[in-house]
Amino acid sequence: MDTEKSSSSSFEDLTNAEDTKDIRKVAAEEAASGDGQKAEEEDAEEECDVLGNKQLIKRTIKKAPQDSFRRPVRGELVTVNFTGKLDNGTVVENELNFQCHVGDYEVVQGLDMVLPMLQVGEVSQVSVDSRFGYGSIGLKKEGESEYLVPPDANLTYEIELLDIKYEDFADLKSFEILRKYGTRKKERANFFYKRSEFTTAIHLYRRALDFLDNRDGDPESEFDKEDLELSNSDTQTLLEDRLIVYNNLAMTQIKIAAYDAALQSVEHVLRCQPNNSKALYRKGRILEGKADTQGAIKLLQKVATLEPENRAVQSDLARLFIKARREEHNEKEMYQKMLGQAKKMEQNTATRQKQPLVDNSKLKLLGYLMGTILIGVAGVAIYRYKY
Repeated sequence: MDTEKSSSSSFEDLTNAEDTKDIRKVAAEEAASGDGQKAEEEDAEEECDVLGNKQLIKRTIKKAPQDSFRRPVRGELVTVNFTGKLDNGTVVENELNFQCHVGDYEVVQGLDMVLPMLQVGEVSQVSVDSRFGYGSIGLKKEGESEYLVPPDANLTYEIELLDIKYEDFADLKSFEILRKYGTRKKERANFFYKRSEFTTAIHLYRRALDFLDNRDGDPESEFDKEDLELSNSDTQTLLEDRLIVYNNLAMTQIKIAAYDAALQSVEHVLRCQPNNSKALYRKGRILEGKADTQGAIKLLQKVATLEPENRAVQSDLARLFIKARREEHNEKEMYQKMLGQAKKMEQNTATRQKQPLVDNSKLKLLGYLMGTILIGVAGVAIYRYKY
């Protein structure tokens, strides 16, 4: 066979040293290029655009150990370390061994959304757009006018997931645990209420109520034995905390005009404390929202009796009296208009009924005249014929 290779062959003649050198050089460059692409692909796997719009990006700094596969799910208790910084490097949050329940907004929303993506032992950097941080409101220092996080500021967090714990019914059969979790949810709900983030506040108030209860709901408990065995003082403390949460929940529901839900919340308070002035006042607000001004006045009058020095109640009561008079005046005008229209309709009906009577009398008169004429003509004809 000819030593020269066919042009259609897939093999190269590598006998020439210079050609071999060039090919090796090309191969080395391709290998280097391939390694670079592989490294880029690995880096790409370490970065995750969670929402696909660059507003929430997770980058893995330290991978979890190989034997760590579990990720937290909604409702589980996690322990984390995290540090939050502004774009200029200013540290605004720093927490060690911080515990929270996944999905309960106990950290900024961006971090809460990333928690289920972490594994125990993993360290990640999370870039959070202001939309999923502190938004256009920002975050001020407690009791100060200075901003800790300016409005519309992006944040960068470094977070390490230390532990995940699934809490079963046995873990919650403790007065201290129940009150600790319930109080934490309530305080976080108050935080969102002050920021006018009412939907999030309602969620957290409801979560607080889940814990501030002496009924654990354990399906494995014996019938009528599911309630926790608490002392009278502990039971009373949980009840008082629950009533505070129900009162706050009702006020938050009023803010979004969810009056039926707010009425149910406030009734929980009034069943236990019929003279709770806050609950009575909020029920009055609810009735006003449901267009029952007189009912609202009665409740606010009761509140004014319980708290005679409360100027806000006196002011609202005066406003409701004015509103009631205005409504009464408008109602009278409406009835007068309705009555006037009814009378006008009656007159029109009577006129239409009388009109045919006039026409009938004219016809009768014409009939009489024609009859008389005919009789006269007939009499004349008979007279002429006879004589």
